[in-house]
Amino acid sequence: MADSAHTSLAAQSAALHGGHISSRDLVEEALARIEATQPTLNAFRRVRTSAALAEADAADRQLAAGHRLPLLGVPIAVKDDTDVAGEPTAFGCAGDFPAKTTDAEAVRRLRAAGAIIVGKTNSPELGQWPFTEGAAFGATRNPWNQEHTPGGSSGGSAAAVAAGLVAAALGSDGAGSVRIPAAWTHLVGIKPQRGRISTWPDPESFNGLTVFGTLARTVADAALLLDAAAGNHPSDRHQPAPTAMAPAAHRDPGRLRIALSLRSAFAATRTPLHPEARNATLRLAESLTALGHDVIEEEPNFGLIGLTQVPRATAGVHAWSRRTPDRALLDPRTRSNARLGQVLAGPALRAARSTEGLLQRRVGAIFQRVDVILTPTTATPPPRIGASAGFSNGRTNRTMIAACPYAWPWNVLGWPAISVPAGFTSGGLPMGAQLLGPADSEPLLISLAAQLEDDQRWHEHWPLPSGVR
Repeated sequence: MADSAHTSLAAQSAALHGGHISSRDLVEEALARIEATQPTLNAFRRVRTSAALAEADAADRQLAAGHRLPLLGVPIAVKDDTDVAGEPTAFGCAGDFPAKTTDAEAVRRLRAAGAIIVGKTNSPELGQWPFTEGAAFGATRNPWNQEHTPGGSSGGSAAAVAAGLVAAALGSDGAGSVRIPAAWTHLVGIKPQRGRISTWPDPESFNGLTVFGTLARTVADAALLLDAAAGNHPSDRHQPAPTAMAPAAHRDPGRLRIALSLRSAFAATRTPLHPEARNATLRLAESLTALGHDVIEEEPNFGLIGLTQVPRATAGVHAWSRRTPDRALLDPRTRSNARLGQVLAGPALRAARSTEGLLQRRVGAIFQRVDVILTPTTATPPPRIGASAGFSNGRTNRTMIAACPYAWPWNVLGWPAISVPAGFTSGGLPMGAQLLGPADSEPLLISLAAQLEDDQRWHEHWPLPSGVR
């Protein structure tokens, strides 16, 4: 394995276990790629050079002694909303954040699986926007075209994987923040069932909206990382039964009934579907039909689900903003959302949470007739860098809702979803489509996504090294 940049997570693990490469070599290569691209892509907020190399040497000693773990010695990245001992967790914000003394539960589990965390990736402030830009770190750029955003809020993780800096990365998804950047960087992004991956030290994140998820080039890699990170802390508020995900990537899903849904849930902002986003989803629908599935046009009954999302999201912004060392350094839009969240954090939040069961029954009724729902991941291709710079909070929110109206309802419901690549626009920008399922349906979604991957071969397409397609 002369160069690990174009190899999968599974292939790197196999090469390490077979003695064909050392963990130190893999980590040194990853660190060199990060250093070379940081001035252009700007994917990382923190790079753990010395610590990662020391951990790689320790992994090599374990491998030499015959130890075998799923990711022993493999370099990965995590998003900077995730605690890593010895590093601050700034979550896209400016200020002097103290170093954390303990790992988040998800990081503890990744380390237990043998993974080497080479760094923490960029996120917009408190994960609020589908672009990864901010005064604290600048702009993270899309490896397919550096004039465009990789999306957000897990844009740093997506850029790092799409450019081959690491084979896979952990992100988080509170309104599409794994799936949106996956779509806009030609990756697989899994948003698992709420509680599948622990959010501890938070018993739940953003009032149950946000979960950790995985980004990778292949379905098998995304599922492998999901298995490594999955599991619960005893104090987690949501604890679904353990389920192995990686085997599902190698199973035939069987013949499925799939609902094609192009209408987004109601929101106060009009959300027209860009023709290229529509066409990308329709092409995947045709591919699913050719694979033997029964694809029908049918829409979930979302009702007024949007009214329940805003209190949960803004109350989460308010709570997280109180952790920042200097709130005066926050973007004015963040401060505005935090003020709204403070107002909505009482009765409005309790009312929003109380409707979850009703919404699950209302939306879930469609799964009495179909197995999976196919939708666009986003309504538009990736915007240009700085497209929302200088916008008011209201205009930013309207722009965001118009571009990304399809992902957030599944965060309200807490159910699994996968964004898969759906080709490119006429200008060469990546697009994605979502596979949505009911509670605990990750194995089915993974099997279906893997079948699509075998047909579409999306993992064979890479951005040019310059970052311009």
